[in-house]
Formats: sequence, C-alpha cells, structure tokens
Amino acid sequence: MTKKDTKQNITAIDFDAVRESLTVECIDDDFIVIDDISGVPFFDYPTKVNEAVAIICLKGYAEGSVDLKPCCYAANDFAIIMPGQILQYTYRSDDFSAKLIIMSRRFTENIELCMKDVIPVFLYLRENPVVHIDEAEIAHLQDYFHILKRTVQQTSNPYRMEMVRLLSQAFFYGINNFNQLRQEYTVQKDKKDKLFDSFYNLILQHYKDSREVSFYAEKLCLTPKHLSATIKKTTGKSASEWINDYVVLEAKSLLRASGMSIQQISDELNFANQSFFGKYFKRTAGVSPKEYRTN
Repeated sequence: MTKKDTKQNITAIDFDAVRESLTVECIDDDFIVIDDISGVPFFDYPTKVNEAVAIICLKGYAEGSVDLKPCCYAANDFAIIMPGQILQYTYRSDDFSAKLIIMSRRFTENIELCMKDVIPVFLYLRENPVVHIDEAEIAHLQDYFHILKRTVQQTSNPYRMEMVRLLSQAFFYGINNFNQLRQEYTVQKDKKDKLFDSFYNLILQHYKDSREVSFYAEKLCLTPKHLSATIKKTTGKSASEWINDYVVLEAKSLLRASGMSIQQISDELNFANQSFFGKYFKRTAGVSPKEYRTN
C-alpha cells in the first residue's frame, strides 16, 4: 500500500497513537499535516514518538507530560516533540484546537539545516517542549502550515517533496528566530550546567547499550562520581535515576502500545534474560511487566 495520495488513513508510520484513526494530508510515510485534531485519540499511557511532531496550539487547554516532565498546552503555545521522546496526556478540554505536522526521521535528516545554528534551540526544546509565543508568531506558523498543506495536496507536482523539504527548512529557521524562545533558552543556560544536555542525549543514543553510569561517564571523559554529583545537583535526580527512568519509560511504552511479548521487549532493551528484565522493571515501576500490561 502506498501513501502517495492525500486524505488517507495513517497505517504505516510509527506514530502509534494516531496511525489508524485519522484522515490526513501526507506524502508517503514521510510528511503528514493534520488540520483538525478532534479525531486524535486521547491516550493517558506512555507513547513513544518516533517522528518529529510540531504542534501549533490555537485554543482550549491540555495537560500531560513529555519524558516524565509535566507540561500544558494552551492558545498561542508552540510545541516540538522530538523523535525518541515519550508523550502522555492526562487532560484535554473539549474545545482544544491545534494543528499538527509530523515528519519521519528520514525526512528530517534530509532537511539540511545548519546544525550549529539550530542544535542549541533544539536542546532547549527537548527539555522545554512547550513555548508560549506571541500572536504574530503563531500567525506566522499558521501561514507556513497552510502553505505546506496546499503543497502536499499538489499530487501531480513532480517537485512536491522538494518544495515541502525547502518549506520545512524555512519553518525550522523561523522557529529558531522566535524571540521568546531565544530569551528563555539564554536565561536557562546561564543558570544551568550544560553537562546535562550531553548526558541526556547520550541516554537517548545508548540506553539499549548500557545502564551503567560508568559507561556514560567514560564517554563524557568524567569519573562516575563527578557525573553523578553534577547531575544530582543540576536536576535533583541522580544519573542512575535518569537512566533507569528512561529505560522503564521505554519499556512501558512497548508494553502498552506494541504487540511485542515481554520476552521480545526484554531482548529489544538488551537485558540478559526476561527474569532480569522483570526484576529491573518492578524495582523502578513497582509492578511486574505483566501486571503493568494487564492493568
């Protein structure tokens, strides 16, 4: 089944919470725009997002968390959910309205941004995924959204994907220029040790490879004791807690939102065996993997 036509159900992307429930505008599995989110299912369990998701909030109110950090969405808020982050909702008002843009990893890797310009802001957005911006900036984002949507609808245009790629490039550079976002990023980084950025991004890359603080300390050219002390002072949680929390959050997502067996999840997360995985999960989550999936 191909995705070259517009207005079809999502059935082959990794955005598990919505892939079988919406009518969308899309190009293959790579670029999706959703103008009306009323059909997006409400889910109050951890769901891993394997794509980049941009959310333009217009009215109403919603609450939830991204990677365990509480956040809320209201009018004139803009949010970016990065690939690998875990999303959960706890409340959404009946009048909540937002526009979504979903981009596959393959698509975002080909946007060709100047990373030295955008990485600092993306690191800020990973920790602070929801940013309140002014009405002019929201209107600017909506203009981009509607141009992208009209371009996606041009199914007979042989340059459609290239046009969407270039428009997306402009979209990201526009985000990078938001005054409020830049001010908040600058203020926060003046107060906070940047080491956590590097440590957290290493967890995202290597959580399947190792759950030992020494592994991450070595990559950062630090002693485990120094890394643990700095992370604890910066965030209030130890380095091992951050590692364990992310691994268990990933496990919860797989237990609730995939058809994988517990043994397959144990293998996926690189545990020695299912028994060791079960003990590790219960120590952090308080229940066994089977109990968590059942309840």
